[in-house]
Amino acid sequence: MDIRRRPPNPSVKVANLEYAIPHEEAEPRNILEKIVWKKVREVDAARLRVPLDQLKAQIEDLVAPRDFLEVLTAASKLPAVIAEVKKASPSKGIIREDFDPISISDAYIQGGATCLSVLTDKSFFQGGFDVLVEIRKNVDIPILCKDFIISPYQLYQARAAGADAVLLIASILSDQDLKYLSKVAKTLSLTVLVEVHDNDELNRVLSLGGFPLVGINNRNLKTFETDLSVTEALASSFSLSLKEQGILLVSESGISTRSDLDRLNKVGAGAVLVGESLMRQNDVCSALRKMING
Repeated sequence: MDIRRRPPNPSVKVANLEYAIPHEEAEPRNILEKIVWKKVREVDAARLRVPLDQLKAQIEDLVAPRDFLEVLTAASKLPAVIAEVKKASPSKGIIREDFDPISISDAYIQGGATCLSVLTDKSFFQGGFDVLVEIRKNVDIPILCKDFIISPYQLYQARAAGADAVLLIASILSDQDLKYLSKVAKTLSLTVLVEVHDNDELNRVLSLGGFPLVGINNRNLKTFETDLSVTEALASSFSLSLKEQGILLVSESGISTRSDLDRLNKVGAGAVLVGESLMRQNDVCSALRKMING
């Protein structure tokens, strides 16, 4: 993990006043690091607003989460599509001006989506847990909480909002983080989709074991460029290990056509996560149906 969790400028107290010590690398080195630093502050603030005990109390009355992995595995047409509800991104800005989460999620279901993914990061993607809550009230298919999860607290937030699955990003989490967060997610009956982008990250996840759902992000989260060959290369290099561990592979980002789906399914992707290319369409339902059926 080469993403720093916090700025390297510790504070010191002088005469009861707190000062930050200047550091030559006090600025984020890339977009992903900037997001993570902001997320640490957001989680700290959220804990003060809604203590963990309150979240646990909210969860007690909720119905059991849907089995995200089982639903993907049982999809009749492959690869299964996880359609993403996303208003904006750090690299592209506003993706959809007329952002109506309910109508979008309904269109996705009518268009043939197997599951949904909902962005809950507010600062960089203009999403939120309130968006997830709203969608959960109106759909029955499984929902993935898509965020930059660095703390168990966020898993409780996701569960309280009605998520069935959560995303863990290998590039911002240590091996210990991945194991611990996965353990907490299991106690909440949340499916974990662990995301990788390169050989080192996938090798780490496979070495840890116990992750039956692995996503390969074709988007470099440091530069936000996409390339479907990322999935092709990793799926080919690790095909035996993926098969031995019975992993369902999800290809994420940069997907827009039926030929893209066929290309990814050919190298072993049992599911794809598609967001931006659909969110930009006037008729989301027709666009997704065309993507699935060709």
